[in-house]
Amino acid sequence: QVQLVESGGGSVQPGGSLVLACAASGPIVRNSAMYWYRLVSDKQRNLVAFISRDGVKNYADPAKGRFTISRGATEHQIVLQMNDLRPDDTGVYYCSADLVVQTGGPLLRYWGQGTQITVSS
Repeated sequence: QVQLVESGGGSVQPGGSLVLACAASGPIVRNSAMYWYRLVSDKQRNLVAFISRDGVKNYADPAKGRFTISRGATEHQIVLQMNDLRPDDTGVYYCSADLVVQTGGPLLRYWGQGTQITVSS
């Protein structure tokens, strides 16, 4: 069974930094892309950062210049370095991935459980 597990959440003061990590595990035969999202309502999660299998990266405007997404130790791990954090960065952050879990099967979207980040004085 494929699982995505986030770690690194917590509380920081404005201007501080945090590092989030995500590891996907299970019978993954292809990892096309991995993502970080932030929950903004009970119905919507907004993209924060993206990295493709080939290393192409993209960021939402609020993250540009402050956050950096990168691969971890394996192609199924990603890291989000978050600097100069602001109170409006507060929220639950979710790791997501586009994965093939069966040889010849479809590319599907998988989600982690989320990790809380709180930025306050």
